[in-house]
Amino acid sequence: MNKFGFLMGIVFMALSPFFVYGQLLDPVDYQITDHPETVAAGEVFNITVEATIDGDWHLYSVLNDPDAGPYPTTFSTATNQMAIAGDVEESEAVIAFDPNFETELGWHSNGAEFTIPVAFRAELQGEQTIQLEVLYQVCDDVSCLPPKTKQIESVVNLEGVAASPYEDFEEISQAEAEFEMTSSAGVPLDDIWTYIWIALTAGLAALLTPCVFPLIPLTVSYFSNQGGEKKKTNYGQALIFGLSIILIFTALGAILSVILGVSGVSQFASNPWVNLFIGVLFIFFGVSLLGLFELRLPYQLTNWLNRKSNESSGITGTLFMGFTISAVSFSCTAPFVGAILAATAGGEWFYPIVGMLAFSTAFAAPFVLLALFPRYLESLPKSGSWMNIIKVILGFIILAASIKFLANADIIFEWGLITRPLGIAAWITFFFIAGLYLLGFFALHGEEKPKSITSGRLLLAIPFFLFSFYLIPGLMGASLGIWDAWLPASKSTDVSVVRSIGISGNGEAVDSQWSDNYEESLEKAIADNVPVFVDFTGYTCTNCRAMEATVFPLDNIQEKFSQMEQVKLYTDGGNKAEENQQLQFDITGTLALPTYVIIDPHSGQVLDQLIGFTRASEFEEFLNRGIDRYQQVGS
Repeated sequence: MNKFGFLMGIVFMALSPFFVYGQLLDPVDYQITDHPETVAAGEVFNITVEATIDGDWHLYSVLNDPDAGPYPTTFSTATNQMAIAGDVEESEAVIAFDPNFETELGWHSNGAEFTIPVAFRAELQGEQTIQLEVLYQVCDDVSCLPPKTKQIESVVNLEGVAASPYEDFEEISQAEAEFEMTSSAGVPLDDIWTYIWIALTAGLAALLTPCVFPLIPLTVSYFSNQGGEKKKTNYGQALIFGLSIILIFTALGAILSVILGVSGVSQFASNPWVNLFIGVLFIFFGVSLLGLFELRLPYQLTNWLNRKSNESSGITGTLFMGFTISAVSFSCTAPFVGAILAATAGGEWFYPIVGMLAFSTAFAAPFVLLALFPRYLESLPKSGSWMNIIKVILGFIILAASIKFLANADIIFEWGLITRPLGIAAWITFFFIAGLYLLGFFALHGEEKPKSITSGRLLLAIPFFLFSFYLIPGLMGASLGIWDAWLPASKSTDVSVVRSIGISGNGEAVDSQWSDNYEESLEKAIADNVPVFVDFTGYTCTNCRAMEATVFPLDNIQEKFSQMEQVKLYTDGGNKAEENQQLQFDITGTLALPTYVIIDPHSGQVLDQLIGFTRASEFEEFLNRGIDRYQQVGS
């Protein structure tokens, strides 16, 4: 491989989510560097742990007051066969003013060394595993990562028994052991895989638009001509071409992640101005796909890229060809890219990178595959009016999606303009008109009205009409199931003729059970001798609305809720948003939404917690675990 290809490989890896994930999300590495090879059972011995800290992050001292703000570094044992047998000592920490918490704190930069005294039970012999857990948090000058727990292991050999064996071993109850096995503070995999699936689908859908699909045979022809008289495809160039497209879109996601930062995506998701901008942007993209105007990059840029791809050869020409395809297809890919980046709202900071990587991989794959196997080009459908039909239908769908973001801004600004009935009426209108378009009732500017309707258009129109009719009961207050998650939240002022049906309506009967005051709920739970269920939610959280619409109203879930004091705390809007957000971080160590926590009101102990959208059966199991553990603690 030449130097240029090697350099491109490094650039691509540097922009990949796996590289950035490893560098930013977990900048501290722990290693056990020293301990005796053989000790007596029950003997107290020291373990040396070295921490390596990347970049500008700093790790907090073990001596910091936990109430000062950040989590101090804390070592514990991952097994009841071993105990921390004294105070942990650390290398000298810097004592300085921390701008994140506005107080003086001790921290370590670049690295730190910890000495931990430990002991094994006297009845153990032979080879034993040292299992340490370290809870830590890192910050830089502008932001902090959520606290993280990491396990460190080594091996020691036990021979004989100490003269005065250490005896202060903590017994772990069955309830605590189960909680360690079932609780998690990470982002649910279901969420990221759903997002990747959406991004992949968007990448494939973009291929069917009229400014992308015709480029496929042209691209295949380009690579076939690179093979000289024998017309053999240069496989290496075809792969580099695909990587160049992936690199362009993934770089866009990486830039967005860098701009937003680790904690910025959460703020980005809930900011009403951002939601308003995305809603307006979706309308802009939607009417563009409907043909009102065409999105184009400056023609000077596209002409220059095209000229460079034709003038250059080898890898350079291939890269310019990839840039040219990305630029020329901009008018059709921009709405999809905007939608994918907008869908990062509520996800982790690396979502933009993962989304663009998935989108661009799906988008580039047909170009590369047909360049590698050009004989299959003949099996592709011919370009025609069907591509414009898909473009128009996608325009209506994007217009419908804009309602969600406009409603997010509306509810935080408290305008009261975009109500649930209005959102449902807009959806009915968009999808019904899309069905009429498919049946040829009208044609858009630049199109000819079809003289006859094919069976394909008829079959495609049916789901649009059915969905429009399905939405009509929602205008009268009926539940729309999972679709309620994408619509404005119901309000007491909404028109409804089925409000009295109960919790199966819009969840208003359910909402009356919830408190919005955490401290008062703790006191009430103590008086009633029940655990506290805390729902950390958000006005702009789609998964929160989905849970409230499809899981919370179920009879078996309501029966479990009746055995707990229920608190709903909004972290992205309202006059208590910052206070609720800090409370969530203190209790759960994460700002992900939704986060559900079951708490013992007497001790404040977290009995169990769950993050993200969850199936009803798993949510019921979570509630059962929390209730059972509370009963065990109480007994």
